[in-house]
Amino acid sequence: MQISKSEYLMFLKYPALLWYKKHDKNKLPPIDANLQAIFDTGNLFESYAEQLFDDGKRLGFDSYNEYLSLPKRTSEAIRQGQKIIFQGRFETNELTCICDVIEMTGEKSLNLIEIKSGTSVKEENIYDLAFQAHVLTLCGYKVDWIEVITVNGQYVRDGDISIRELCNRTDVTKEVKEHIPETIELIAQAIEFASRKESPKLTPPEDDEGDLNSWLELYLYNNKQERGSIFDLCWPKNRVAQLHTMGIKTLKEIPINFKLSPKQKLQVQATKTGELILDKNLITEFMREFQFPLYFLDYETLAGVVPAFDGLGPYKQLPFQYSLHVLHEPGGELEHYTYLHGENTSPVDPLSESLAKNIGESGTILTWNEKFEMGCNDLMAKISPKHKKLYKQINSRIKDLCVPFQKNWYVHADFIGSYSIKKVLPVLVPELSYSNLDINEGAGAQRLWMQSVLDEKPGLNKEKILADLDKYCELDTLAMVKIYEHLIALEEMPDSENKIEEIEKLSLF
Repeated sequence: MQISKSEYLMFLKYPALLWYKKHDKNKLPPIDANLQAIFDTGNLFESYAEQLFDDGKRLGFDSYNEYLSLPKRTSEAIRQGQKIIFQGRFETNELTCICDVIEMTGEKSLNLIEIKSGTSVKEENIYDLAFQAHVLTLCGYKVDWIEVITVNGQYVRDGDISIRELCNRTDVTKEVKEHIPETIELIAQAIEFASRKESPKLTPPEDDEGDLNSWLELYLYNNKQERGSIFDLCWPKNRVAQLHTMGIKTLKEIPINFKLSPKQKLQVQATKTGELILDKNLITEFMREFQFPLYFLDYETLAGVVPAFDGLGPYKQLPFQYSLHVLHEPGGELEHYTYLHGENTSPVDPLSESLAKNIGESGTILTWNEKFEMGCNDLMAKISPKHKKLYKQINSRIKDLCVPFQKNWYVHADFIGSYSIKKVLPVLVPELSYSNLDINEGAGAQRLWMQSVLDEKPGLNKEKILADLDKYCELDTLAMVKIYEHLIALEEMPDSENKIEEIEKLSLF
């Protein structure tokens, strides 16, 4: 039974992940396209960080046979005097690891460098490196110095990418070596656990002995739930683990004296009673602040570890598309405007010029989660100062349409404790749906635009992707319009009609 570095980290997250990896891979949740894009981001940053080292030799593997031969090829490179090696593999009978970078300092001594695409060193990085350092020691090497290369979140591109400015380097030698005794004990536990013949029970992790999210993902992948189960309970999810341990299966079974957050209490109340929780006065007061014309605005954005354009920093969200629905007066005709950038150039100026023509200088601008749109506006103003006045004015007019749902003035059991527009829309406006769109969520929109426009990835139909993006972004703002109309109609509903079945009859469409 040989344990790799990634398998050891799976054990630390939730031991059953390791067992299924070794004995029954079909029980592990698959890697979807968005998760793969995150992995690709890490690989991209790694390729940049490697440029910090002169005369490095990349080994790695593209097939299983190359993986098997990697330890031998690593040893040969060291014997031949190679000082810098990328993706070398070391192994003992029970352990194996691939090191991002090793820097040979002597015949049997080296520096160990890990490359991470996050913006700071995390605790899991220390455990990762402690595993590697232990394997290297078992292979007869002395580890002199250990560091982590991370992304400099303050970097702003200006011309060609500056590798040294993009990367931060942190010495973690002391921290890693302090963790090695604990690591040796944990490795022994991992090997023993992986060697068991019987599959583990998928019980919630104890405090500080596993990752709750890893348990939830694995459990739900292997145990499908009906609507209304305890797994629908909104955050914090640690309450779900407690309920599961108590044998409680549905929200309706939760005892009245069980400790819940205020938002969870309202969710459970709405589920148990079948009643809508509604504060019409607060909603009405909130909406009286809106001034016509109303502009319903949504952005789709690009973001990457390596900034694509000048003025952009790592992971900063930059709009490449907007959708804008305009309602000039109550009951008036709805207008729609849009812009979608389709070239591998900065979208800031053309998008800003289009938006300036269509958004007007007065009237309330409605978004869903205003911090996101306002942050995008601030970034575009910084990148292109000539549009600073435009975005300052836009931000001064923004109101957040999600407030009634976020602040629990409107609680429906089928929101599942969420104020996401993807959860609110199907309940209030079942006629509209994201499910029949080929692009139906933000992460996929970002990934496909970047792959087709920036990367020009082979095999993608760019024309279709752009058309699908148009449909998706338009639905986001149309959804806001219909939710707004639904909230307006609440004023005419008698206070006594506070049941879910009554509110579902309420429709303007």
